[in-house]
Amino acid sequence: MNRRRFIQSSVAVASTGPILMGMENKSGSNPLVTGQGEHRYEVIHDWAKLPSQFSWQTTHNVAVDSAGNLYVIHEGRENLKDHPSIFVFDSKGQYIRSFGQQFQGGGHGIEIRKEGGDEFLYVCAYQQVKSFAKLSLKGETVWQKFAPMESKVYAKDEDTKPQKVWGRDRFLPTNFAWVPGGTDFLLVDGYGSFVVHRFDKDGHWKSMFGGAGNGEGKFNTPHGIWVDTRGTEPRIVVCDRAHHTLQFFDINGKYQKTMKGFGLPANVETYKGLLLVPELHARISILDSTDKVVATLGDDVARVTGKDGGKIRGDSKQWQAGKFVHPHDACFDADGNIFVAEWVATGRVSKLRKVS
Repeated sequence: MNRRRFIQSSVAVASTGPILMGMENKSGSNPLVTGQGEHRYEVIHDWAKLPSQFSWQTTHNVAVDSAGNLYVIHEGRENLKDHPSIFVFDSKGQYIRSFGQQFQGGGHGIEIRKEGGDEFLYVCAYQQVKSFAKLSLKGETVWQKFAPMESKVYAKDEDTKPQKVWGRDRFLPTNFAWVPGGTDFLLVDGYGSFVVHRFDKDGHWKSMFGGAGNGEGKFNTPHGIWVDTRGTEPRIVVCDRAHHTLQFFDINGKYQKTMKGFGLPANVETYKGLLLVPELHARISILDSTDKVVATLGDDVARVTGKDGGKIRGDSKQWQAGKFVHPHDACFDADGNIFVAEWVATGRVSKLRKVS
């Protein structure tokens, strides 16, 4: 089942906390604000705009560098080989540069990692691309890897002859996370084998955990991943998307607990004491240091998961200001503002400017 049909057929799920939509301005004279209490944000839709020679195709993920520049990866079109899949915008939303033609048709995950005095992009792609790579912030390739065949979970030639074929024996990576200490990173195969791979800093495979199953260490579409260092011990958080849960593990992959009640959680990120969870079911949840939901942003769950929800995704005229359709990724900048990329065919990148 493809993702569009899956979302259309999914049912709405209950929130882990109260729905906390804030003030919505109808006259347009005041900023549009979502959230509550300490977690209130001005919503600026379509903040990042492409030059006319480019077009979005399903915006997927976002990341911010130390200079405040935003990096956006979209899926791209397989038949447009010269069209970039990664775009860079300055802190005012102005286009700076673009690159990443090698990921066209499969662009998905993007993260920024500081190593010594330099920053690097880590990118993964699914569909027919089936690879992950380390790039400079200007787009030069440091290394690019394909299916880790030493894990013994992939079909023959999956690393040398990648095709647009899905299955549990296929490599369809979705997102990254880093093990404290800077030597290893994690890559989740969210659409393929449903395992979490561990690699050394040079992209050499070391181990894995997870796999397909019904929870408590097994997954159904483990789409997002992050290493949460807010507590006394680091823990791995995995978005078990089709189960509508977050699963928590120790840093070696030992299962700890499951949190229920999310709506197709797509990815996670931390900022100070907060955990940010974009959900494809039309909202973003913010959890505090005790894993309690303290705010939900842009909630339009009832409409988007209702009987006409599939039509809403494809018709921007039905989108409502201050609300989301399908948040696929979100990240913080250094000031606590949030950038959101939505899984919509026209692409949409919004900025949530912190006002409280």
